[in-house]
Amino acid sequence: MGSKPPHHRLRELAQKYGPVMHLQLGELRHVVISSAEAAKEVLKTHDAPLASRPFILAANIFYYGGKGISFTPYGEYWKLMRKIATAELLSNKRVLSYRSIREEELSANLVRRIADSSTNQQTPTTINFAEVLFPAMNRVIARSAFGVVRDNTKSFMGLVSGGSDLLSGLDLSDLYPSVKFLPALTGFRAKVTRLHHQADALIKEIVDEHKAARRAAAAAGGKEKEAAADDLVDVLLDLQENCTDDMESSLTDDHIKAVITELFLAASGTLSATMEWTMSELMKNPRVLQKAQEEVRGAIGGKGKVEEHGLDDLKYMNAVIKEALRMHPAGPLLVPRESIEDVVISGYMVPTGTKVMVNVWAIGRDPSYWADPDTFYPERFLDCSMDFKGRDFEFIPFGAGRRMCSGMYFGMAIVQLALANLLYHFDWKLPDGMKPEELDMSERFGITLRRNSPLCLIPVAYNNSVS
Repeated sequence: MGSKPPHHRLRELAQKYGPVMHLQLGELRHVVISSAEAAKEVLKTHDAPLASRPFILAANIFYYGGKGISFTPYGEYWKLMRKIATAELLSNKRVLSYRSIREEELSANLVRRIADSSTNQQTPTTINFAEVLFPAMNRVIARSAFGVVRDNTKSFMGLVSGGSDLLSGLDLSDLYPSVKFLPALTGFRAKVTRLHHQADALIKEIVDEHKAARRAAAAAGGKEKEAAADDLVDVLLDLQENCTDDMESSLTDDHIKAVITELFLAASGTLSATMEWTMSELMKNPRVLQKAQEEVRGAIGGKGKVEEHGLDDLKYMNAVIKEALRMHPAGPLLVPRESIEDVVISGYMVPTGTKVMVNVWAIGRDPSYWADPDTFYPERFLDCSMDFKGRDFEFIPFGAGRRMCSGMYFGMAIVQLALANLLYHFDWKLPDGMKPEELDMSERFGITLRRNSPLCLIPVAYNNSVS
C-alpha cells in the first residue's frame, strides 16, 4: 500500500479501477467496495451470504477460539450471541440504566479533572486531550461492564486497549494462512498469546469476584444480589445460570470472558477515536466550535450541570458528531466479511470464500454524495433525515445489516454527554499560538483510525461553570 494509510490508497485505486475492485493480497481474494450503491448490495441485498467473517488469527486467540461476537463466523452460535447482545446487553433499556454512571463520570469527575489541570487565561495549562478524556470514558465502560473500577479492572482496560491494532486482519499470517510457521517466525502468535494470557488472568479474576458476590448474596437471601445485578458481567452470569438447552454450551465462562473483552475493546477504541477527531475538527474550525458552544450553553443556561435528558434536541451538536463520523469513521474499513456462497455485486461475480471490505472512509468523502466532501460542514446534516443507523449507505460509520455495530447506542450516549460537557464548561485554545490551519490532522491506521500526533489543547473554565 506504500506510505499512505490503506483506506487512502484503496480510494485512489478505486478512482482508477472502479467501486468494486478485486485485489489479491497474499493468498487471499479480496473485493474492496467504495461506493454507496455497491455497499448496499453487500450489506443489504446480499447481507446473508456475505454475513460471515474470515479467520483472523489475533481475534481467534484473543476471543477464546472464536467465542465472541463481531469476529465470529455466521451461524447458529453467532445468531444466539447477537440476540443476547442486542436484547440483553446493549438494548436501549440497558443503555438508559447506565445513565447515572455516565453523568457521574463525565458531568462531574471528568469536568473536575479538566478544571484541576487548567487555571486561567493568564497562566494557561496545556493538556494532552487523550490522556485526560480517555480514562474517564474507559471508566464509564468499566463500571457498566464490571460494576466498579478496581486495580484489576484498570489493568484489564490497559491490556485490552493495547490489543486493538492486532485485529486488522492484515498481518502476514492472515494473508498467507497456508504458511503455518509464519506466525511463529514473525513472533506475532507469541505476542498475541502473551497479551491474551495477561488479559485472561485479569478478566477471570473479575468474573470470579462477581460469582463470589452472587454466592454471598444468595446466602443472605438474595436482596444484595437484586440490588447489584446491574452490570454486564452479572447479566451474562444470570443468563448462564438460567440458560435453556440451546444456550447451555454457548455460555461457558470462556464465552462470557470473550464477549466482555470484545465489547470493551470495541467501545474503547471507537469512542476514543470519535471524540479525538470531533475535537480536532472543532479546533480546526473555530466557527463551528463557537456555534456548537452557543447552542449547548443556551440550552443548559444557568443549571450549571449537563444532563443526558434533552441532548437529542441539540441539533447542531449532533450534526457536529455526524460530520466527524462522516469524515473520520472510527473503522475506515469495516471489519471484513467473507462470502459463504457465490454472489454477484454490481455485475461482478464474487466467489465463495472471498474477503469483502467496505471502505466507508472513501464513501464518506465521495463528491458524488457529498458537496465539498473534505470540508467540515455540520450544517449539511441539519436539513436532512440521514442518520448512522444503517439505512443511508452514503453514511455507514457503524456498518449496516446483520453485522452492524450492536454497541452503537451505548457508544453514542457517551459521546453526546462527553462532548456537551466539554463545550459547556470550557473554552478551548490551541497551544503556543498555533493557528487552526496549522493543526496536524494526519492519521495512524489501525482497526480504529487515530490521530498520528497527540491533540494538545488549553482548556479555560467558562464563566465559573465549574463548581
